[in-house]
Amino acid sequence: MGMRILVSQLNPTIGDLEGNTNKILQTLDRARSKGADIVLFPELTICGYPPADFLLHHSFIEAIDQCLDRIVHGSYGLAVVVGLPRLNLEGKGKPLLNSAAVIDDGQLIGYQDKWLLPTYDVFDERRYFEPGTTTQIWKLRGKKVGIIICEDIWQHAGYISSTRYPRDPVLELLPYKPDVLLNLSASPYQFQKPDMRVNVCTKAAKTLQCPVVLCCQVGGNDQLVFDGYSVCVDKDGHLRQLGKGFAEDDMLVDLGAAACPCTFYYDPLQDLYSALVLGIRDYFYKLGFRQGCLGLSGGIDSALVACIAVEALGKENVLAINMPSRYSSQEARDDAAALAKTLGIEYKTIPIEGPFNDYLELLQPFFEGKEPDITEENLQARIRGMILMAISNKLGYVVMSTGNKSEMGMGYCTLYGDMAGGIAAISDVTKTHVYALSRWINREREIIPNRIIERAPSAELRDGQKDSDSLPDYEIVDTVLQAYVEDYLSPQQIAQKYELPFELVVDLVRRIHRAEYKRRQAPPGIRVSKKAFRVGRKYPIVQGWI
Repeated sequence: MGMRILVSQLNPTIGDLEGNTNKILQTLDRARSKGADIVLFPELTICGYPPADFLLHHSFIEAIDQCLDRIVHGSYGLAVVVGLPRLNLEGKGKPLLNSAAVIDDGQLIGYQDKWLLPTYDVFDERRYFEPGTTTQIWKLRGKKVGIIICEDIWQHAGYISSTRYPRDPVLELLPYKPDVLLNLSASPYQFQKPDMRVNVCTKAAKTLQCPVVLCCQVGGNDQLVFDGYSVCVDKDGHLRQLGKGFAEDDMLVDLGAAACPCTFYYDPLQDLYSALVLGIRDYFYKLGFRQGCLGLSGGIDSALVACIAVEALGKENVLAINMPSRYSSQEARDDAAALAKTLGIEYKTIPIEGPFNDYLELLQPFFEGKEPDITEENLQARIRGMILMAISNKLGYVVMSTGNKSEMGMGYCTLYGDMAGGIAAISDVTKTHVYALSRWINREREIIPNRIIERAPSAELRDGQKDSDSLPDYEIVDTVLQAYVEDYLSPQQIAQKYELPFELVVDLVRRIHRAEYKRRQAPPGIRVSKKAFRVGRKYPIVQGWI
């Protein structure tokens, strides 16, 4: 006898218990119409992942219990496995458990608790949860069903290097000989990660000799993006079905039907772009905003952000503002206007020469006898930041700052200037990837003017300025950034591995740490790399190591 599992890849909003519960109940209705036996949801579906310190509010947990009652009542004719936090009634350790509620035809038959609680990178689950200690087989629709939650499956595949857990939940299930293993997951996107989930499921399937079905959350929650791509592999570890990427999906898995192996091909740049678009869209919509504005300079960073904004919000909801000064080239201004026309977005020009002169005159008595330097450059950036924030306050736009990860890493950005905004769209995208994404956008036709891509990058804050006046080639910067920030290599290791001058590497590493105070004051950014500067990375501003 077969079993039909509806894998419900939902996009919950953190804390929207009513909205999330309604999504779950609507899924149950669809599952009945499709003849499903079991409905599998992601980790912590009822509250959304990660709920963070909402979990410290007792009223929050009580409200989740009430939502669970509604789901149990609405489960007639179905078995349901749904993620939620619940009270730890044993009275020892942390007050909560990260659990899967197991429901069968209107009855709550028990809970399976998460054993392995990640507390590294973007995860902080031991702050709230006590690890589970028991496992069992759940008899559902005549099948022996094993249930584990997200991290519980990852250690077994050897993908966890940040910690060593004392037990392996997959191996603990081996004596029970399950007919199928279900995994509830909230696994954040990072560049070039999606196929790892398939490998994780494959390893568990081969060990347990049973199919593995993984349901992954999708959507943007603050800085994290969840990409979906739920997985079903057969007992031999062959991929049988794959959920959609970056979209809600109902994946109906029929364990009794003959299925042909499928392949998992993805375009890393398309996925990176989709992650940025989804992160921006959900950041706006889940906050109740619809319109975004940005400074469109004619440079490549703001050009990329404009494209992402149009894709995420719709062209009618994007305002681009060009704010030229005496140093702004006509070529850059023309390119900004051309891009805005191609994208079909509203475009305004607000020259800053007047206020720039006013500031210079105001400060002249204090600057007398001193040569122009970065102070005058930053003044221009801050005037532009004030203009964008004024538009935001008066007209209700969310300002999208346009700095990239390379600039943020090096501190090549201006506090209260180009760093001003409500969301940093590409702050976790290196300059190298900014160029790659821009070329990907132009793969079929020219959307971003080719002159923007080909022109040497410049902030245009002084005559003849180029980024290369202040920084090494961006390929070198990005190599050091990845090696030091993401891979934790020492300056000596980086210099040796990439054949770079040691003094150069040390200088770049020092710049990374000197800019820590700036990044603390930056708007939140969409995390798409293995290690973003904001979420999941914690370094002191005042330190004596570097």
